[in-house]
Amino acid sequence: MKIAIIGTGYVGLPTGVGLAELGNDVVCIDKNIDKIKLLQSGKVTLYEDGLEELFVKNIQQGRLNFTSSMQEGVSRADVVIIAVGTPPHSVTKEADMQYIHAAAEELALYLDGYTVVATKSTVPVGTGDVVESIIRKNNPAADFDVISLPEFLREGFAVYDFFNPDRIVVGANTEKARDIIKELYKPFEGKTNILFVNRRSSETIKYASNAFLAIKIHYINEMANFCEKSGADIREVAQGMGLDTRIGNRFLNPGPGYGGSCFPKDTMAMAYMAQQNGVDMTLINAAITGNAKRKKQMAQRVLDAVKDISNPKIAVLGLAFKDGTDDCRESPAMEIVDALLENNADITAYDPQAMKNAKLLVGDKIKYADDMYEAVKEADVVAILTEWKDFKNFDFVKASALMKHKNIVDCRNLLCPETAKNNGFKYQGIGK
Repeated sequence: MKIAIIGTGYVGLPTGVGLAELGNDVVCIDKNIDKIKLLQSGKVTLYEDGLEELFVKNIQQGRLNFTSSMQEGVSRADVVIIAVGTPPHSVTKEADMQYIHAAAEELALYLDGYTVVATKSTVPVGTGDVVESIIRKNNPAADFDVISLPEFLREGFAVYDFFNPDRIVVGANTEKARDIIKELYKPFEGKTNILFVNRRSSETIKYASNAFLAIKIHYINEMANFCEKSGADIREVAQGMGLDTRIGNRFLNPGPGYGGSCFPKDTMAMAYMAQQNGVDMTLINAAITGNAKRKKQMAQRVLDAVKDISNPKIAVLGLAFKDGTDDCRESPAMEIVDALLENNADITAYDPQAMKNAKLLVGDKIKYADDMYEAVKEADVVAILTEWKDFKNFDFVKASALMKHKNIVDCRNLLCPETAKNNGFKYQGIGK
């Protein structure tokens, strides 16, 4: 099939590469001309494990192309996938739909023959109706269907998730559109659940899923606080909970709160939609409030660890919102860094992938190290804020010789408390 993808971010680019790898002719469209030039030159513009290899392969084999021209990308496409951003509105926190609407207005002009227009961006319920009316208004003669095709790609694991989906959800209101999508995802037939529902149900599934996972994270963080006061160990508690198949063991790792490009904005958008529909969603609202407090609590733990030290130097390990990605959007680590800076902290940070993006957010307010041991040199405390595998191999002997004071605040429970203490470190993890 000929596929056009509008948007080349953390959803659009992995999706485009994945569909090209399945044998489709894919054109990715982006208004950012500089970005398109980089992509056309064979340079991947974001980090995802395994993405670059497939990116280069499919460009070389002619299945993956890039353009800033909507006409070039959309003309004669069988499927047009909208994968632009829906950031939270600065005031209401609802999903900002300006990029979706702009894409719909422009693509409408170039539809050629029957086309399925798929909204992959996370969008409010009813967006499919709006997109359909925008296209119809701008091109009354167009032959098309609008469907909802929500993405369930985890940042850091997007390539793996594309080829190993736990489910594919399609919100289509016509059989013709369903048949096209069945053909597109035929390689996954019999390998995963492909669920066809109505468009509004599909739009709701994405929000409902992300809000539930955010609540689960908030819950385990509250349980970690309880364990710290009661004498229980959250790791043992989470292990026991996870053995219950009704609960499962995923998203039961306590930490500094949820972040990234999805959970924060999707919970806020879900809360806004609920309010607009006169529904009181107390669990989601509690998770939003509690998650904001969580990051401040973690920052205070770091500050408390050096409260008796004059002009303390803080080493921060991890800036991305999670391992496996360079994305710093709504990163708990970055919010903790901001809170530390408000207290005039002297910070040296290291992240294996995200320092370029972090620098765009905080500039030279902090110092950047080339590796974790350069970061901890002369430090009074190490704060581990992102769960990179590299940090699990933290060499206590090497760090001990470099640091001024041997303090560790492990907000991800990556390190072994006993090993830390045996090497003379004052160690504070989460939930014990």
